[in-house]
Amino acid sequence: MHKGKAFIFSAPSGSGKTTIVKHLLKKHPELSFSISACTRDRRGRNEENGKDYYFLTPEEFKQKIDKNEFIEWEEVYPGNFYGTLKSEIERIWAAGKHVIFDVDVKGGLSLKNYFKEKALAVFVKVPNLNVLEERLNDRGTETKDSLSQRLFKARFEMGFEDRFDVTLVNENLEDSLKRAEELYSSFIKS
Repeated sequence: MHKGKAFIFSAPSGSGKTTIVKHLLKKHPELSFSISACTRDRRGRNEENGKDYYFLTPEEFKQKIDKNEFIEWEEVYPGNFYGTLKSEIERIWAAGKHVIFDVDVKGGLSLKNYFKEKALAVFVKVPNLNVLEERLNDRGTETKDSLSQRLFKARFEMGFEDRFDVTLVNENLEDSLKRAEELYSSFIKS
């Protein structure tokens, strides 16, 4: 089986990592998105099971934990579990592709530890928390409580930035996409 490389994008929620990952996927057909499993509800009508996430019940998720089917998993928010299934990486590598991840900070560090030198872990951040709050508000998907919870978590996650291979400050999207392209190209060639 092909053992590809792992390109990990992690960030506090709202920093723009998903936009960057989608851009790279569009430009590089040799990349394949690692679909995470989660127990949270779908956001709106746009999210699809098996495309955006594998939406599982908490019971299904816990059964997979018991069967050691995850590379990494965690309870990101109370009652909301997220994780990377081993079968997902096997699927991507069997197709002869490299894997790209869009995960939270703790998940990114766990993946970096798992894949070691086969991975490049990128920490995406915004210039400051005010920008992050604006972006989360602009989504229109957050309640006052969930916004407060995400900002609290973001402050905590910023403390892990130095454990990633590189930081990408997402202030100007066009510049950030260009920088992500450069990081990808140099990593794949290494």
